[in-house]
Amino acid sequence: MDRVLLLKFGELFLKGRNRREFLKLLKSNIIKKLHNLKFKLVETQGRLIVSDYEESQEDEIIERLQKVFGLIAVMPAIEFDTTLENIKTYVDTLDFSGVKTFKVDVKRADKTFSMMSMELERYLGGVVLEKNLNLKVDLYNPEMVVNVEIRVNQKTYIYNKLYPCAGGLPLGSAGKGLLLLSGGIDSPVAGYLMAKRGLTLEAVHFHSYPYTSVQAKEKVIELANQISEYCDEIKLHIISFTEIQEQIHKNCDADYMITIMRRIMMRIAERLCNKNGLGAIVTGESLGQVASQTMQSMNVTNSVVSLPVFRPVIAYDKEEIMDVAKKIKTYETSILPYEDCCTVFLPKNPVIKPTISRAEHNEQFLDIEKLVEVAIANEEIMVIKNF
Repeated sequence: MDRVLLLKFGELFLKGRNRREFLKLLKSNIIKKLHNLKFKLVETQGRLIVSDYEESQEDEIIERLQKVFGLIAVMPAIEFDTTLENIKTYVDTLDFSGVKTFKVDVKRADKTFSMMSMELERYLGGVVLEKNLNLKVDLYNPEMVVNVEIRVNQKTYIYNKLYPCAGGLPLGSAGKGLLLLSGGIDSPVAGYLMAKRGLTLEAVHFHSYPYTSVQAKEKVIELANQISEYCDEIKLHIISFTEIQEQIHKNCDADYMITIMRRIMMRIAERLCNKNGLGAIVTGESLGQVASQTMQSMNVTNSVVSLPVFRPVIAYDKEEIMDVAKKIKTYETSILPYEDCCTVFLPKNPVIKPTISRAEHNEQFLDIEKLVEVAIANEEIMVIKNF
């Protein structure tokens, strides 16, 4: 008998002819996540199996695997040769201390096994009850489930614990995108959600030193580091936005300052995408949350770029966004009291229904091409790795 980890993947089952490519990428991501640990990874009929690892490292391996997109569960299991006697013997050793109700759930992938799934469930339930007289069977809400998987590799796996994983699609299966990463709650969540859909991320942060502090920049670097726990690696582009904001403040209508600022950010983001082979821009905008996130405002900012703009939290309310932030452990960093550049020159009454024509009218007083070129020429690049 050997102790192994069964890995369950979800959406990959929906894929057709290219399913093997998704699975190949998932395996590669698992190997990268566990790169400095001893283990073996094999595949058998809808399952990946991690074996030959140090048992003392099992908790660490599970914790890392929970952050691999494409996996939906990790199950620590016992593996042994498939025979009825072996299954009965192991089930007979299970500890039901403190448990009042249970059920047996059999998945018989190997159709050559002599007993049908329901027949084996009844048989093993009887084995358990014979030794544990105070137990009762509960098929709907049991305190403990004895899972028995009889696979086509002539092996049986038995487990009673399941650790949920990140789900989604394997990282890298949907291309590459650029996340506009501020120091707030929303943008790290947006990055996480797009990575969950298979998008490999780079990030850009706009800072306005000395109007914003060094701590504000360090806060964003830490957020990128926290997201990298799911994304393995993030290339962070840090753009000085001070000169741009000063020029907007000096030359543009006050109520349009945020609109013009967002349009220039989008232009810079698109340039970075084209320069680095990225196919989309990702933002943490939520419809109606602030003045710059109305339908009209987003239309005006979208109009300056040709790349797709993904807004994964567009329909989330603040509580929902905060729940995800707490789940991925970016929330406490996001609420640190260091302002990002978006709040430094915030007007008293920002326009909530801007128009493209008036935005363009304001922009004619700026040398936008030069401002964008200088900002990109002086970018700071950090590569944050988590493997």
